[in-house]
Amino acid sequence: MKMLNTIKNFSQTHPDTIAYISPTEKMTYGELWRQSEHVSAFLLKQSPQKHLPVLVYGHMDASMIGSFLGCVKAGIPYIPVDTSIPIERVLKIITSSQAELVINASRQELVLDNFTVTIANYDKILAEQVSDVPMDPSNWVSGEDNFYIIYTSGSTGNPKGVQISANNLQSFVDWMVEDFPIKRNFRFLNQAPYSFDLSVMDLYPALASGGTIFAITKEMIARPKLLFEALEKSKTQIWTSTPSFVQMCLMDPSFTEELLPELSLFLFCGEILPVSICRQLRERFPKARIFNTYGPTEATVAVTSIEVTAEILEAYPNLPIGKPKGDTRIVLVDENGMPVQPGEKGEMIIVGPSVSKGYLGQQDLTEKSFFHYKGEPAYRTGDAGYFDQNGLIFYKGRIDFQIKLHGYRMELEEIEYHIANCKYVKSAAVIPIYQNDKIDYLLAAIIPSSHDFEKEYQLTSAIKKELSEEIPAYMIPRKFTYYEELPMTANGKMDRKKFKELVLQ
Repeated sequence: MKMLNTIKNFSQTHPDTIAYISPTEKMTYGELWRQSEHVSAFLLKQSPQKHLPVLVYGHMDASMIGSFLGCVKAGIPYIPVDTSIPIERVLKIITSSQAELVINASRQELVLDNFTVTIANYDKILAEQVSDVPMDPSNWVSGEDNFYIIYTSGSTGNPKGVQISANNLQSFVDWMVEDFPIKRNFRFLNQAPYSFDLSVMDLYPALASGGTIFAITKEMIARPKLLFEALEKSKTQIWTSTPSFVQMCLMDPSFTEELLPELSLFLFCGEILPVSICRQLRERFPKARIFNTYGPTEATVAVTSIEVTAEILEAYPNLPIGKPKGDTRIVLVDENGMPVQPGEKGEMIIVGPSVSKGYLGQQDLTEKSFFHYKGEPAYRTGDAGYFDQNGLIFYKGRIDFQIKLHGYRMELEEIEYHIANCKYVKSAAVIPIYQNDKIDYLLAAIIPSSHDFEKEYQLTSAIKKELSEEIPAYMIPRKFTYYEELPMTANGKMDRKKFKELVLQ
């Protein structure tokens, strides 16, 4: 694979260049390549079935990157799983993927009771004796081999594993390093956990351009003082995040060019980018360029972009998501699958080489969303949009119940499924609450079962405690309300429109 060769060559010509910085460690390109060789040799020694992925469990540590590269150099795809993911969900991912090995890169104990899966600690892998002979590149993942698998929210209560091949990832990386103002040896901010595919936007373009990754941990995000101390030392040049994260930073008046004097590029993906954020960024970072991008996990991070200039801000009260990358098309179709005219809203179909082959082990779900359009891989996004007269695409929300909140994509039906399974709940509905055309938070409406709690907040705490064992914190609604009944449609489904009117009264 071209990208792996690029990283290998850079590790040989510039072994002392820093590849990764986290709060506790630094790792050079030479160290990264050597450690990934250890992981690769360890995996090949295990004689694994190459079609079965390896889970890599951890947070924002260099050991995660060494594990990723070690897996793919052994010809094995990896599944990134952040330490914030509840163990119940981790077990579902293991079951779904049929993984037989977990690399624990977290340096904290990982216990998976009653599961016949091998757990290998990263430090112990490095301590094993391996041959000094470099791994054979013929082992590396290539072409249509899976490079990584990221699990996203699923409507049945089970997560879906999106398969991203070496070709998919190469198409994305080529676009990033060729079409964006990314130069060699830049320093990239890494804000997103690796189980969230926004992280790919900084990780692999950085490694493919000899850059340095500066990792932001969940502890920093929870404590703004730590975050801003780290940012001041980071020398960040390329900022990749959700709009929500930079909005949080903008609340602090010190978030300016003085804090990050070398910052030259903002890249946003994962949710709607408000005009107000861009105006603030242009005031505080006048030398930095801003790009809005769009794309689902199923098409490898992002497929469209536009530079948000003063002219764009003046022309559009709601920002476009831009135009597709050179090797990709976006077709807009109506409910009958027929192309719509400019200005008409339709479902966005992504066509091109970065489109995934589908969901791991879930053929029925794959066939619903993935197909071939005029001989090329295509994906039905479920996102609505329209073209304007200049060929720019505008995002107009979901055509189903899938949403994005703070950059995380989730299905309301999955959250409802888990709430309904709580012992204190008869039935439930989850409604996204919007502010300024953007989802601000999720609200859960519940018909409770009989219980002994005197106060509603006690009931809410009990339900949230149950949910925290099943789903990530970002999927748990912020607010809970309780009713004796919920409005229904004639066919027995919850009437979301009437319910939302009831809630917002």
